[in-house]
Amino acid sequence: MSDRVRVAVVGAAGAFGMKHLDGLKNIEDAEVTVVSGTKPEATRAVAEQYGVPHAVEGLDAVLERDDVDAVILATPTGLHASQTQAVLAAGKHVQVEIPLADSLADAEATLAVAEASDRIAMVGHTRRFNPSHQYVHGRIAAGEFAVQQMDVQTYFFRRTNTNAKGEPRSWTDHLLWHHAAHTVDLFAYQAGRIVQANAIQGPIHPVLGIAMDMSVQLKSETGAICTLSLSFNNEGPFGTFFRYIGDTATYLARYDDLYTGKDEQIDVSHVAVSMNGIELQDREFVAAIREGREPNSSLRQVIDCYRVLGALEEQLG
Repeated sequence: MSDRVRVAVVGAAGAFGMKHLDGLKNIEDAEVTVVSGTKPEATRAVAEQYGVPHAVEGLDAVLERDDVDAVILATPTGLHASQTQAVLAAGKHVQVEIPLADSLADAEATLAVAEASDRIAMVGHTRRFNPSHQYVHGRIAAGEFAVQQMDVQTYFFRRTNTNAKGEPRSWTDHLLWHHAAHTVDLFAYQAGRIVQANAIQGPIHPVLGIAMDMSVQLKSETGAICTLSLSFNNEGPFGTFFRYIGDTATYLARYDDLYTGKDEQIDVSHVAVSMNGIELQDREFVAAIREGREPNSSLRQVIDCYRVLGALEEQLG
């Protein structure tokens, strides 16, 4: 490996591929050597925008290169498991965007491949890295705060098949396997292993074939509870909003920002070297590669999230 970790971003022209490129440009130990996508013209434009020397089409064209140490997959959900396995089989480190898979069987199979490999394998569970949630986690670790309840709202307006950039999407997003995964993992990260989970969903969209509204209830081994409301029918505000109700405080987390229960902003600029959760996630990936250690949000650490999602899917039928 060279002095810097040589990274390929696959799905670079998508909304999250570009978010990763924005983060990676601030990481001294990382060098993006190639970007890949399914639309050559758009991929070349991204390479030019970010000063990346090579633009290729597809994952195979990345894996055959000798100037790539690690791959970030910002590709459609249905490809995540198989592509993660392919990257590991090629002997390269991998970070795959959330979710790891859209079925428990695929998640377990990918974990088995990762455990048989000597490469770093990480999933982009960004909530672990947002400074807002890191601040709360630090208080929990110090014994200064314990979660009693989390109340979470994940709301978007997605009645057509479009991505975060408002562009047509070739695959269908999912409330359970994608958006609920963020909260299921974060709740366990902050409050302990999940021991009870229930879910109900609203009508199935006649065109998209997915539930547009969902409610999830969770309970952790510490007795803490979580209520998660998800919707693709909400006309605003968009995003995910977390209320932590604890024994010593109440916090409101809005992505990287944090507020008291009275909506007074808390300065979390000192929590990490950046206020960008995705950049911090990428920093952890690069550091784990350089230090030869398991990263926060490794496949092993997040697999319980997918086991809970698998159980919820069985409930929903």
